[in-house]
Amino acid sequence: MELQNIIGANLHAFRTKLGLKQEQVAEFLAVDTSLISKYENGTNEVTYVHLKKLSHLFNVEVEDLLEEDSARRDTNFAFAFRSEGLESADLKSIAEFQRVVKNYLKMDALINEKS
Repeated sequence: MELQNIIGANLHAFRTKLGLKQEQVAEFLAVDTSLISKYENGTNEVTYVHLKKLSHLFNVEVEDLLEEDSARRDTNFAFAFRSEGLESADLKSIAEFQRVVKNYLKMDALINEKS
């Protein structure tokens, strides 16, 4: 399977598991909704900038968006929140918070590795 199709399938899977609409993801990325549809269908390649932003939103590593094995992808997906009633600003705040947490965990692992 081509990489852009894998990314598209993963994007769709993460988005639907979180109960997000394409419109919400498009607003989060500041793009037209049709681009999200094209990403999910594998007709357009997802930019690295968008991959990074999506990884923060979904609380996964960029590598998880590239994962071909759906079972492994689902195992790595440990982020759950109710998306009902969330505004665009809420999604941005959640993504930023997830980024801070990931950075903290990486720094903590490095410190404990040296101890």
